[in-house]
Amino acid sequence: MKKLLASLAAFTALTAAASAADLPRRAAPPPVFTPVPVFTWTGAYFGINAGYAFDASSSNGSTFGVPFPYAVPGTAATFSQRNQEGFSGGGQVGYNYQFTPGSGVVVGIEADAQYLDFGRIRNNAFFIGALAPGYYVTDPRGLSSLDYFGTVRGRLGYAFDRVLFYGTGGFAYGSGSADRSFGGFAGNDSFRTGYAVGGGIEYALPTDSFLNFFRSSAVTLKVEGLYVNLDRGTRNQGAFVINAANNFPVVYSAVGRRDDEFAVIRAGLNYKFGSY
Repeated sequence: MKKLLASLAAFTALTAAASAADLPRRAAPPPVFTPVPVFTWTGAYFGINAGYAFDASSSNGSTFGVPFPYAVPGTAATFSQRNQEGFSGGGQVGYNYQFTPGSGVVVGIEADAQYLDFGRIRNNAFFIGALAPGYYVTDPRGLSSLDYFGTVRGRLGYAFDRVLFYGTGGFAYGSGSADRSFGGFAGNDSFRTGYAVGGGIEYALPTDSFLNFFRSSAVTLKVEGLYVNLDRGTRNQGAFVINAANNFPVVYSAVGRRDDEFAVIRAGLNYKFGSY
């Protein structure tokens, strides 16, 4: 009897174990999927830039006949366009809007202000003849008299994720202290306006870049080229004969319209705020 009971108990235990093995197992929870944010160029930005500016005009120089008694009869001064190039640097602010995040069309607007250094050799001239003692000739026209310029431009481009190719164009302005160095003399024309066109390429670094000092949504690097044309208008702007004793002009040449044309190649750094 004992053997029969032991056999029944063993059979019952085996049957229970087999039934438990046939029960469905509890499925493991699916892994949590976190989508990777799609980068967009939409947002406001500010930054700095630096580069090199150089003359882009077709003019080779200008010649000014110096009248008697400030020079011997027949004296002429020729001002060349040499060394009309130098450093340019400044800052910019702007806003971009991208229609489709990831890859797509980007539109924007940007304003910038730039310092210029064009070498300032406007007093260097080639003379045929000789000036009278106590006088010198200067020509405040041209790029050497520009101290700064700025632009307000639209931008249109196409983004391939974090790479943006764009064209740009709009209003430009500029001025220089050299234009006003002979205060009160009719003919000074310091402020100039015109236009600027160009294009460039911009790349957005990862948000955790070591350059992200301002905790912006992105840090971008750009290389850009601009052509700037500033119209001098129709005022008297030409060469001056200056009395060295009081630094006041005694004669000026009445020249007309002149455009100052130059190109700028520059690199920039931007901090973007807004959408990621």
